[in-house]
Order: sequence, then C-alpha cells, then structure tokens
Amino acid sequence: MNVRRSAAALAASAVLCVGAAPAALADTAPPASPSAPPVIPSGLHGKNDPTYDGVWRQSFALLAQHTVGVKPSRQAVIWLLGQQCQTGGFPSFRPNPGVECDAKTMYDTNATAAAVQALQALGGQDPAVRKSVDWLKSVQNEDGGWSYVPGSPSDANSTAVVISALAVAGEKPAEVKSKAGKSAYEGLLPFQLGCTAEPAADRGAFAYQPADGKLVANADATAAAALAGLGKGAAVVPSAENTPAAPLACPAANAADPVAAAQGAAGYLAEALKKDGHLTAVTPGADQPTPDTGNTADAVLALAAAGHKESAAGALEWLKANSAEWAKGSPAALGTLVLAAHATGTDPKSFGGTDLVAALNATGPAPQGADTEATEVDGEKDKPSGGQNIWWIVGTGAAAGIGIGILLSGRRKKNQS
Repeated sequence: MNVRRSAAALAASAVLCVGAAPAALADTAPPASPSAPPVIPSGLHGKNDPTYDGVWRQSFALLAQHTVGVKPSRQAVIWLLGQQCQTGGFPSFRPNPGVECDAKTMYDTNATAAAVQALQALGGQDPAVRKSVDWLKSVQNEDGGWSYVPGSPSDANSTAVVISALAVAGEKPAEVKSKAGKSAYEGLLPFQLGCTAEPAADRGAFAYQPADGKLVANADATAAAALAGLGKGAAVVPSAENTPAAPLACPAANAADPVAAAQGAAGYLAEALKKDGHLTAVTPGADQPTPDTGNTADAVLALAAAGHKESAAGALEWLKANSAEWAKGSPAALGTLVLAAHATGTDPKSFGGTDLVAALNATGPAPQGADTEATEVDGEKDKPSGGQNIWWIVGTGAAAGIGIGILLSGRRKKNQS
C-alpha cells in the first residue's frame, strides 16, 4: 500500500510557477538548503527525511504495533494527531504543526487514509477519524475515485487506500458517492484489466493509471485494490480459510462486484509470484528486473486477506530470507512486514531470524510499558489541536518550493526511512 514506497520515486510531472502551484508547496517542499540535515521530530518513527512520508510511515508503525499487542508511545500518537489540519486532512508531513494549514498546504489522501486506519485501530480518536473521513469524502473525484493530491486525476492506488480507510472507519464504500453520483467502487474497478487484456496473465491485475490510454498491470495497485475490494484495511485478521487463488473468472459474471474483482486481483498476484517466489521491478539505472520486496510483502498481505495463504506461502518464505536489509531502520517497511506476518499467522518476533517487532519499536519512541517511555499527555497542554500550539512543536520553519511531484505507482509507502 500501505504507501508511497520511496521518496526517490517521486517524479516531477510539471514545473509550475508559484502563482499557479496547487495548494501546498510550503509544508511539503524539500529543505531550502540541500546540504542541511533533516530535523527529525522526537515523536516520529524513522530517522530519514520525513518530507514525503512522515505521516505514512508513522501510521504504519503505530498500526503494526497495535495489531501485535504493543501499545504505541503516547508521544508518537500525539505527533500523528498534531499532523492533522483543521479540515481533517493530513499533508505528507507538517514541519511546524504550530502553524495552521492554509491554501498553501499540500494535502495527501494517502497519508490521510493511513492515519485513519491507525487512529481507528488505536481507539479513543473518534473526532479525528471522523474529520478525516469527512475530508476524504469532500475530495472524491467525480468518477468516484481519488488522487494522491486532491484535484488531480484518480489513480487506483489512492482510490484503493482511501476505500480501505473508509471501510475500516465503518463506512460502506459502495454508498460513498461523488457529486456526480459515482461510488467509490465505481472509481476503482475501471482500473482492472479484464477478460480481453493481453497477455492473458495480466487479467485481474489493476493499473495505476492508464498509460497512453492503455491499462498496464501494476502490482502495487493490484495489492491495494485487493484489500479495498474486500473492504479490508492493512491490519488483516488471520483466518483459517486457506484456498489457492484462482485467475479472474472470464467472462466476468459481474464486472461491478468488488469482491470478485479483489479475488481476480489475488489470482494475478498468486500467478506472478510463482516464477521467482517474489515480484520483480525494473529500478532506475538497472538493466534487468530486480526483486521488489515491498510489493512482494503487499502481495502476501493481500493474498492472506483474500483467504489464500497457500498461494502466499512461497513469497512469505522468500521475505523471511531476503527482507532484512530492505526493511532495516524503515518504519513503513517493518510495519508492513509485521502486518504481513500477522495476517498469515506467522510470528513477527521470529521472522527469518529477525524480531520485526523489536526492530520496529527501535525506530521511534519506546512503546508504553517500556522502561524508557517518558512522555505524559494527561494535561490539556500536551494535547494537539489540529494545528494549534503543541509543546513538542518542531522548529524547522516553513519550507518553500515551486515543483510539484506525483507518486509513481504509489511507491512512497515502503520508504526506507
């Protein structure tokens, strides 16, 4: 998803003059001085620059901790709450939460959706969750879908992540409709490669967005769409159900059925995993495809959610043997592995010789109950207020910039941060 996976995968799709830039360069632009080290807030998980993934990685860290019975640090929860704007939306990262969001704030639907999942799971944050859900509904595109930056064309990744968040928060995505009357699922399902797609092996996959008018299979979009079609979030409850994933039923009996679409997506992922036991991708500068650890973890999570742990078994074993270096120090990557292990009934504390939970805990403030937990939030002065003064405000100042990046294939989620 999950998210979105690498800040380096952000590509400048356009260079805009300041006056024409859409909402928000100030809160998300890189530091003014390229040589200046990023200032990492004490409540944030991860040590790398949080400009593009701060809220996303924090949300996955907290969600994963909660899912396996670890009570996240109060300080970490406060940090996440303090990133929310008065509107209910979240940017990717607010360097100075004490400065209210305004017309320059670049909102991030993916970050908002991830935060909804985390805060809903933690409990006790109903007002914040409700505001975010309402905001997500307010930026739904006319076609029923969502884009990473509100106002842009819909993409499958953003639409799927938002649908998962809505479902987790108790909404019925089929009933969440745009001003034009299109439901959230009507915004997602047109991205699926159907029964006429060639090669036939791509049938059931989802595309990120059409490329030159053609849908191209994208594993990241497919895994996210599988969860969304099933009405599930990233915290998948382990199930006793275990059947092999099947290819997309063709001809499609009901092209408007999100569950059937999700199962078709699972079939595509299962088949794609058979060749090497993992997914592959061509990275910039590489001549040949290389292992795609992030999407492999997503595929395992999606297959488990669809009841196909048998189809995910080989990839799970590959992750145990090959994911340690990829996930090292990365809250989003470690969080996704923890969630994938949990969904398959695997012990995340003994994952190929790695204690994923301990590694995740080590990326941020110690969870509650640990000897080093020192943050207290009982007083009113310690509570965030959607952009008002917070005692731990990061004094980094406002960043500036004139470029706008969009996510390529939703790569931010596994950011090695």
